[in-house]
Amino acid sequence: MEPLDYRNLDAIFHSRIRLAVVSALVKGGTLDFNELKSLIGATEGNLATHLRKLEDSEYVRMEKGFRGRRPRTTYTLTDSGRKGFESYIKTLASFIGADQERQT
Repeated sequence: MEPLDYRNLDAIFHSRIRLAVVSALVKGGTLDFNELKSLIGATEGNLATHLRKLEDSEYVRMEKGFRGRRPRTTYTLTDSGRKGFESYIKTLASFIGADQERQT
């Protein structure tokens, strides 16, 4: 059995909420705050804190705008966020041998 090099895992994705946010953005593209809140089931404060960490890591881009007269905050996964998440998933897959299964 080969050693599992966990040091390549980006710790930003370890939080369950951040993992859920990034997964939702991979699947849904651009989502607004209320859509994310509904999908994930986190409180507003908790979700906002985790979104800020993803923004600070430049994995998620936040845009403020309006839908009609109502304010709307949307979130989109950045290219570096997508690449980082793909690397994270690939590393996890290598831990369980999923890379070898795909290659055979």
